[in-house]
Amino acid sequence: MLPASFVFGQSVTSLTPREAHEAVRAKRILLVDIRNAQEWGDTGLPQGAIPLDADAPAFEVRIAGLRLDTPGKRIALIDRTGAQAVAVAQKLAGRGWRDLSAVRGGMLGPGGWLAEKLPVTAYP
Repeated sequence: MLPASFVFGQSVTSLTPREAHEAVRAKRILLVDIRNAQEWGDTGLPQGAIPLDADAPAFEVRIAGLRLDTPGKRIALIDRTGAQAVAVAQKLAGRGWRDLSAVRGGMLGPGGWLAEKLPVTAYP
């Protein structure tokens, strides 16, 4: 497998699920779950995550709103297996965003949130 920096042109900072969980608990990052409502319903949300579907209209406007509401706080993206989070972070970085991270393994990938048995919150 090629590293994300090779595929996407520049590297995106990544966090392990455990690092992301600890950073959310310490209020050092915003964790944004960029999957869709069906996926949230299937697995629940990582505890402390904000659900924001990356394919929904106005995704960038909504995530920009989060950034404005919490200036200076890093945003970590989590998805199903980690690949989409890297792609979205890279796309936003190409538009000048900084302080973005992707959670390695996402929710369901090897070494991901569920594999690490980290807490989840049910999604209505």
